[in-house]
Amino acid sequence: MCEIEWIKDGDKVLAIIIPHSYIPKRTEFVTPPEYIQQVGFVVYKAEESIVPHIHIPMKRRIVGTTETLMVRSGTVEVQLYSNDKQLVTKRKLKQGDIIILIGGGHGFTMLEDAVLFELKQGPYIGPQEKERFEP
Repeated sequence: MCEIEWIKDGDKVLAIIIPHSYIPKRTEFVTPPEYIQQVGFVVYKAEESIVPHIHIPMKRRIVGTTETLMVRSGTVEVQLYSNDKQLVTKRKLKQGDIIILIGGGHGFTMLEDAVLFELKQGPYIGPQEKERFEP
């Protein structure tokens, strides 16, 4: 089984890559409780069920934006940058791979036609919520 990869710049987590072949045997949350986005795997046996429920509206205060992307098709290269905009590393992501972008900066190059599934805190405010930079 392939392992989850934690990519860091010193002690700062930039991203977590979950390869498409990673299938846990029991429930586990990848992100620790202090992260502003919870990502994990919930594992069930056949015939188990989730009791119907409603989520109670709760106020939450978060600062920042994290993104979780899954490559639905194609192959992409992600470039991961430190907070001071220096390239730390590049990784190739294939269909089914998941990346959780935690800190620093990032860019993508599509190596093939690609479809990315994106999940992040919303609503999207617009271009003013991003600082673009030249590497």
